[in-house]
Amino acid sequence: MKKINENLTPEELFVLKDKGTERPYTGKFDSFFEDGIYKCKNCDAELFRSDSKYDAGCGWPSFFEAANEKAIKYEEDNSIFGRPRTEILCASCDGHLGHVFEDGPKEKTGLRYCVNSISIDFDKEKNN
Repeated sequence: MKKINENLTPEELFVLKDKGTERPYTGKFDSFFEDGIYKCKNCDAELFRSDSKYDAGCGWPSFFEAANEKAIKYEEDNSIFGRPRTEILCASCDGHLGHVFEDGPKEKTGLRYCVNSISIDFDKEKNN
């Protein structure tokens, strides 16, 4: 990661810096559906909007698109033999977020951004 937030817990560092994965169905944002913005836990960059979140039933928060085209960085991940994947990172700090798959809602983008809850924070939408 480019710069590490000094307030991160060891568990958050394991995911964001060491590319770990939280256990499915344990993250606080898996079945969380409020209006707002999901941000990087390390650097506070805007990553996803609540209107792109959906229940994929996979055990991790899922989104069909990023907040904008510059929010996410994509890298090839061959860490599991015989199962190439695309890793998603925060484009601002290189923090590991999860992976993107092509099994998302076909009527939207067809993508499923599968994100570790521990790698993100949430800002509730303010009504003006």
